[in-house]
Amino acid sequence: MSGHTDHEAGTDRGPLTESGTSRGPLTGLRVLDLATLFAGPLAATMLGDFGAEVVKVEHPAKPDPSRGHGPSKDGIGLWWKLLGRNKRTITLDLSRPGGRATLLRLAATADVIIENFRPGTLEKWDLGWAELSAANPRLVLARVTAFGQFGPYAHRPGFGTLAEAMSGFAAITGEPDSPPTLPPFGLADSIAGLATAYAVMAALRARDASGRGQVVDMAIIEPILTVLGPQPLWYDQLGHVQPRTGNRSANNAPRNTYRTADGSWVAVSTSAQSIAERLMRLVGRPELIEEPWFATGADRARHADVLDEAVGTWIARHRREEVLDAFEKAEAAVAPIQDVRDVMEDPQYAALDTITTVADPELGPLRMQNVLFRLSATPGAIRWAGRPHGADTDAVLTELGLSEAEITTLRSEGAL
Repeated sequence: MSGHTDHEAGTDRGPLTESGTSRGPLTGLRVLDLATLFAGPLAATMLGDFGAEVVKVEHPAKPDPSRGHGPSKDGIGLWWKLLGRNKRTITLDLSRPGGRATLLRLAATADVIIENFRPGTLEKWDLGWAELSAANPRLVLARVTAFGQFGPYAHRPGFGTLAEAMSGFAAITGEPDSPPTLPPFGLADSIAGLATAYAVMAALRARDASGRGQVVDMAIIEPILTVLGPQPLWYDQLGHVQPRTGNRSANNAPRNTYRTADGSWVAVSTSAQSIAERLMRLVGRPELIEEPWFATGADRARHADVLDEAVGTWIARHRREEVLDAFEKAEAAVAPIQDVRDVMEDPQYAALDTITTVADPELGPLRMQNVLFRLSATPGAIRWAGRPHGADTDAVLTELGLSEAEITTLRSEGAL
């Protein structure tokens, strides 16, 4: 049921089929997205980008709040256009008998369900793992919550912000003499979305061998710990607690942001020793290479004031384009500090088609992030942007075998 041709085609990262869209590697998989804000829905989006048929199930009166998050145009939430892409949208009240029965029928046709209700909520509606797996033994149920399905915090409400605080991310972010800093975007949710998509694929691979599905228990507080690096290991073995260092690193220097003569900013990294040496020659301070402490990244980091002064003084005398050109010629690592306006015009992003154009019947052409990566033989594709609330309810339920009279009854009961 994937690759529908009745929607306006979006963009593709590879060969197109006769229907106008590529057959991604997940074509033939069916995913029910019961989740909201943002990790679970993002995982479903990623599966849909590579061919899975994703059916977004929303409450009839309370749509996914992402539809109202952030700026809107003509009353249409723009974040949803990204998060809801490649999803068919239906409404269903799972707390009502008709909604419960309809979800079980849908579950029997699905490969994956992604949900993020508080632990015990599906069970309260008699839609827990026992009932879902009885309806479909091959089903994979991904349960995405702030704290996981068990433990002392399991029943607390939670969002990605709490994970960013609990994990240690905020504690190491910001200047040394400033408060801990939270990210201005859904960092923990996004990391958990990536991890959930990976977990679902691992569970599906296991199903290939065993013939049976299983439960994925994803706690948003956990994946962010992995991307924070070896902090628990450092503490366990050395008692080391990573401090806030602003833009500097404890592992190498110079590593910072620097202002150019025309008021722009650039970021410099010297994670490799050879890069650090090239940079010192570029800025006219080759004598620093001969210092005993210059030989390792950690020792250089302990002399960051000296190195920042050398690099910052040189950069401050040159315009941004001059800095970028000189670094490229010297094979030193630099990047401009870009805001979204710069990103939209960046030639490397343009070459990769990272920001691509998608046709949308509501708002016209939309520019948004493309699928995450390129596959040479079975690429992903954006087939359509996020659709209106409940746009596909009748079509999906008719395909499921419900009659017009049954759909009318469900609607009159408030289940749709």
